[in-house]
Amino acid sequence: MARSAASSIRRVASLLTPLALALPVMVMAAPGARAVGMPQLDFSNPLVIGQVVWGAVIFLVLYLLLSRSALPKVEAVLTSRRQTIDNDLDIARRAKAEADSAVDELHQARRSAMAEAQANVDKVIEDARLAALRQTQDMNARLATEIHEAEARVAAARTAALGSLRQIADETAQVLVRQVTGTSVPADVVARTVDHAATARGL
Repeated sequence: MARSAASSIRRVASLLTPLALALPVMVMAAPGARAVGMPQLDFSNPLVIGQVVWGAVIFLVLYLLLSRSALPKVEAVLTSRRQTIDNDLDIARRAKAEADSAVDELHQARRSAMAEAQANVDKVIEDARLAALRQTQDMNARLATEIHEAEARVAAARTAALGSLRQIADETAQVLVRQVTGTSVPADVVARTVDHAATARGL
């Protein structure tokens, strides 16, 4: 925008310069040209010609001053403003790119943290499952050992009880035979009879 404004100013000035230079020539070429009732256009009057010439000179001087002093300063100001705007736009673009990069890094860090947290949760769950499995296996092993020991104690107690029962059965059979018959039966006969009866009943 600044560049187009400066070029427009220079274009207008370049168009007005030939007009200012040609105006005295036109006045000299048409000394009788004037409008009725308008003395300011009476070019036969030397004062009018002088005013026109001095106006052209003043215009030319002003144009030279503007084109050599003011216009370059205006163009420099516009150029500086354009450069400042371009620099600001570049800074804004870089800041936006850095912000976008920071947002992307934040999202990546968030995804990484979520993945790491999920991995930690899965690891904790797996460790807990393995610990529970080991505890269950240890408990099953202890229970199996205790059951085996209990079965051994029960078998020993049963054997002892059966042994006592055999002795009690022998003694009871001897007593009953003595009370019924009034005679004593040899111990080996009573033992064989009791064994036979126990075998027949699955004892």
